[in-house]
Amino acid sequence: MHPRHTDSQKPTPGLRARAGRLNTPVVIQFVKFGLVGVSNTVLTFIVYTLLLKGLGVWYLAASAIGFIVGATNGFLLNRRWTFREHVGDPLTPLRWAVVQAGGLGIDEALLYVFVHDAQLDKLLAQGLATVVVTVSTFFVNRAWTFRMQPTVAGEMTGL
Repeated sequence: MHPRHTDSQKPTPGLRARAGRLNTPVVIQFVKFGLVGVSNTVLTFIVYTLLLKGLGVWYLAASAIGFIVGATNGFLLNRRWTFREHVGDPLTPLRWAVVQAGGLGIDEALLYVFVHDAQLDKLLAQGLATVVVTVSTFFVNRAWTFRMQPTVAGEMTGL
């Protein structure tokens, strides 16, 4: 005998629709990109902190070096996992480097403003700059670096 379901136990169509939107490719990719970003951020902060606090390297140089280490990690993980459906071409690493160079420029500018003008702690300033760079580079990488080629069926139907 099967238990009877009451109306309160049945999922509403609105709930299903919202759950379906969370399962869209862009949301899934953003979550994966975020997880890769966590590993990049941890790696970047370890390098940054060691250079800054351990070796006394100037904060902007330490940030740039840490950013490059994290970006390299990010390229490898994103290419293999986040955007694995992307069929790479010889220009993919170059596009990634261009996006990361832009991200590094934004990171350095924000870090300087946060430390020099806003007088924030250097580690907090790096954290704030990282949030801005992560979101902006995700969308540029998705649209340009790892863009997906439309399928033949999609091209024929105009999708």
